[in-house]
Amino acid sequence: MSTYYYKSVQWLPVDIREAWLFFSSAKNLEKITPPDMKFKIRTALEDREIYKGMLIRYTVSPLLGIPVSWQTEITEVDPPFRFTDSQLKGPFALWEHTHSFTAKNNGTLMEDIVKYRLPFGVLGKLTHQLVVKRRIKSIFDYRKQVLEDLF
Repeated sequence: MSTYYYKSVQWLPVDIREAWLFFSSAKNLEKITPPDMKFKIRTALEDREIYKGMLIRYTVSPLLGIPVSWQTEITEVDPPFRFTDSQLKGPFALWEHTHSFTAKNNGTLMEDIVKYRLPFGVLGKLTHQLVVKRRIKSIFDYRKQVLEDLF
């Protein structure tokens, strides 16, 4: 089973604390996810920052409009610099997403690194090349545009 990585870097014209407040609120995930993914949080979220051990359940339609249940756990939190969420249940054999924030040039440099694996061996590799790799890029391209508009 192959392990893949996706990296996205974006500078935001806000201070690191403001960036942290936005991204550490799980409720903001819906704002930065493409509408065609029909992203819906299923966990009753408290009005507080993410924390280590926090579980978030949601449904999403990543491909062909087919809804998938997904559950992630916040596995690392180092405010205001970094947090990692890991899939516990969902379409990937592995999904670890690290969000990092660095104060830079009167703003914040945000870096996303996603480490992931697909199930189904050779079929998973083919699906990655034909669909998944481009889909992940399009999700982060959408996110970049939304963040430019928001900030």
